[in-house]
Amino acid sequence: MATALLRFVQALSLAALGVAATAVYAQEKVKVGFLLPYSGTYAALGVAIENGFKLYVAEKGGKLAGREIEYFKVDDESDPAKAIQNVNRLVQRDNVDLLVGSVHSGVALAATKVAKDNDVTLIVPNAGVGAITGALCAPNVFRSSYSAWQTAYSMGRVAAQQGKKTAITVTWKYAAGDEQVGAFRQGFEEGGGKVVRDLTLPFPNVEFQPILTELVSARPEAVFGFFAGAGAVKFVQDFAAAGLNKSITLYGSGFLTEGTLQAQGRSAQGLQTTLHYGDGLNTPRDKAFRLAYAKAFKMQPDVYAVQGYDTAQMFEIGLKAVGGDVKKKDALRAAMRAARIDSPRGTFSLSKAGNPIQDFYLREVTGAENKVIGIAVKALADPAMGCQMK
Repeated sequence: MATALLRFVQALSLAALGVAATAVYAQEKVKVGFLLPYSGTYAALGVAIENGFKLYVAEKGGKLAGREIEYFKVDDESDPAKAIQNVNRLVQRDNVDLLVGSVHSGVALAATKVAKDNDVTLIVPNAGVGAITGALCAPNVFRSSYSAWQTAYSMGRVAAQQGKKTAITVTWKYAAGDEQVGAFRQGFEEGGGKVVRDLTLPFPNVEFQPILTELVSARPEAVFGFFAGAGAVKFVQDFAAAGLNKSITLYGSGFLTEGTLQAQGRSAQGLQTTLHYGDGLNTPRDKAFRLAYAKAFKMQPDVYAVQGYDTAQMFEIGLKAVGGDVKKKDALRAAMRAARIDSPRGTFSLSKAGNPIQDFYLREVTGAENKVIGIAVKALADPAMGCQMK
C-alpha cells in the first residue's frame, strides 16, 4: 500500500514538472536572425524583406505556431569579405533558430557555409546564386525566392520567341551576374538566337559609358541586362539617354525594374522583364497582401517584400509540424520541404534541393508598374546542378 502511494505521489510530481516545463517552453521566444543589407546599393531590398517577414507574423497575431518571435539584425553591407564574421554574430553569438539572408550572392554563399557547419536552418530570401540549392544544397538550406538560372532562362526563351536573333549581355562581374548571363544564353540559344558578346564591369561600378559605346558599335538586336537597386536605375537611364532604346530592345530579369521604377522614370517605359511576381496579378491572395502591406508600411510591396513574407510563411509551416519545438530540426525541415506555399505570387512548392518551383511571368513597364502580361514559363524548376539531394 505504501509503495503504491509512493508511486502515485511520484507520478503527480512528474506531471507537475511536465506542466512547469511546458509553461517555460511556451514563454521561450523563437530567435530569428536577419542578415540583410541595411546600407548601400541594396538597402531598400533588405528593408522590404524584413517588412514582408514581419507583416506575415503580424497577421498571425505576432506569433508563429503559437511561439513569440525575437528578432536579431546585422547589416551585411553586401560585403562578402565581412560575411563570415557577420553570420557568426547571429549564429554563434545570438544562437538564432532561423537565419534569414541575404540579398548579395557572395554574402549568401558565406551564410550557407556557416549554416551547414552549425546545423542552423537557413532561408535565403533573395540571392539567386545556383550553388546554394545546387552543389551546396543541404537539408537545412532553403530559398524563398528564385535561382538566377530561373529568372534569366525564362527571359531568354521570351526574347527568342519574339524573333530576336542576336544579343549582347551586360552585368556586374560576380557570381549572380555570371549565372544570369549563362541562363539567358541557354534559353535564347535553345530558341534559335545567338549571344554574340558578354560585357561586364566590377561590382558595384556604375560607369556604363564604355559599355554603351561598345553597344553602339556592335548593334545587336537585343541586350540582356542584369542589375538591381541603384545600379539598375543608372543603367536603364544611361541606356535611354544614349538613344539605344530606339534601335535595340533591352530585356532583363525582373530585378532591372523591380523597386526602381520611380527613380528610372520615363527611361523604363515599355521594358519587358521576367520574374516570379509582378503588378496586376489580381488574385484574391495578392490583393489582400498588397492592401495589408500598403496599410502597414505606407508603400506598395515589391518582389522582395513577397519573398520576405513567404520566408515567414515557410518557417511557420515547419514550426506547426513540430508543435513549435524548434529543436526538432529534421521534422521541421522535412515539413517545409514538402509544403505548398500559398503565396501572393501564386501557389508554389519546393524542389528536393529547397528551391521554389514556380511560374515566371512576363512583365512590361507601364507607368509606375511592372504589369504582368503573360506567363513566360510555367512551373519552372531550377536544374540544381551538383546537388546530391535530387
